[in-house]
Amino acid sequence: MPTLVLIRHGQSAWNLENRFTGWWDVDLTDKGVEEARAAGRLMAEKGLDFDLCFTSLQTRAIKTLNLALEEMRRLWLPVEKDWRLNERHYGGLTGLDKAETAAKHGDAQVHIWRRSFDIPPPPLEAGSEYDLSKDRRYAGIAIPDTESLKDTIARVLPYWEGRIAPALRDGQRVVISAHGNSLRALVKHLSGIPDDEITTLEIPTGQPIVYELDDSLAATDRYYLSER
Repeated sequence: MPTLVLIRHGQSAWNLENRFTGWWDVDLTDKGVEEARAAGRLMAEKGLDFDLCFTSLQTRAIKTLNLALEEMRRLWLPVEKDWRLNERHYGGLTGLDKAETAAKHGDAQVHIWRRSFDIPPPPLEAGSEYDLSKDRRYAGIAIPDTESLKDTIARVLPYWEGRIAPALRDGQRVVISAHGNSLRALVKHLSGIPDDEITTLEIPTGQPIVYELDDSLAATDRYYLSER
């Protein structure tokens, strides 16, 4: 049976500061580093191994993958990085403190921006300090100025179908290190979770999620590795 493991990056600096992060590149905290290493140790202890790794173009996910692979003595595994596994773009909310934003706009409005399936936050203003148009890693990419979860799913799933699913069908064991919302997109697809339920699914940092799949890549089980 194909092996698939999903890992949300370890705690980031802006997770700790309770700020909207999205596509902005922030590093792991010391706790995040340890979460990533602990994930690698757990995967090694449970006998997991991989043939191919996927991650985003964001430091926190890349570093989480590398730290986990180091603990598994698998730093030599091939890794494919792609922007389509990036976190959801939080638009004009990027960099803002979540509590302060709620105080300014009201809890109800912020809840809609954070948890609505198809309503994006306000767009990032041109010339913002968080404008990534000159970031070389995104050369040639149409960088969004905001995204809903629905928008995020619309970019993640074609990459899944075009690159990751074929590797699994070929019998390769796959690990994906990504972000809360790009992983929500995959969990929604694999587990058939309805639109109105996926927004409440919380994916903790640094906790490997194991999918057991049949030959057609239909999920037969999903669980946190720490619980087995």
